[in-house]
Amino acid sequence: MMKNKTSTQTPKQDRGDVTREKLLTSSIDVFGRYGFDGASTRMLAETAGVNLQAIPYYFGGKEGLYIAAAEHLASVIVGHVGDLRIAILERLARLDGEGKAMSPEEARDLLTQMAQRMVAIFVSRQSESWARFIIREQMEPTEAFERVYANVMGPMIGMAGRLVATILDEPPQSEHVRLKTLSFVGSILVFRMAHAAMLRQMSWQAVGPDELDTLRRHVAELVAALGGKKEGQR
Repeated sequence: MMKNKTSTQTPKQDRGDVTREKLLTSSIDVFGRYGFDGASTRMLAETAGVNLQAIPYYFGGKEGLYIAAAEHLASVIVGHVGDLRIAILERLARLDGEGKAMSPEEARDLLTQMAQRMVAIFVSRQSESWARFIIREQMEPTEAFERVYANVMGPMIGMAGRLVATILDEPPQSEHVRLKTLSFVGSILVFRMAHAAMLRQMSWQAVGPDELDTLRRHVAELVAALGGKKEGQR
């Protein structure tokens, strides 16, 4: 009897997971395009291709779906960079435990890997809907921004900051390191946030393998430039 019960429940559970996934994935795009107020529950349900009652059933309402979409977005981004982030954090933790410092050369190599992974994600078509969602939250932050920042942006900027601090041989929490880190991250984000301007400026129709290789080399040059002569020096 237990076997029969499981066999009848599993498909229902699978259907529920598919419905939730459809709503989460499509709502990121809808909320990004129209904002929370402009996106009606009917629009959200129709875009996902699900029943209107699925929103209150799975998320309690539009607000619950909005927060869940932010968390889903964070988890998707982490899925693209999680392995590298874990490797870097484990390396830093190991060195901290041994009382050793990371060399500037290793920090540059890890920051280059991190930045090249980021630029590849940011120029992908998939990230278009992510950018719309996050830009809206940057302009008028809500609880959704807190979820994305806490799970993705904050940890990534913090990790980049430790690498930048090592390269500059300065304390990670210094104002200079934090500003330098934000400027560096911004120089990567621009390839998504100003994607159309980038294509126009570079006379590219799209970002294919050759264009991506060019951007990877450019990112490596940005990392190499860190720690050069300070402003005002000759």
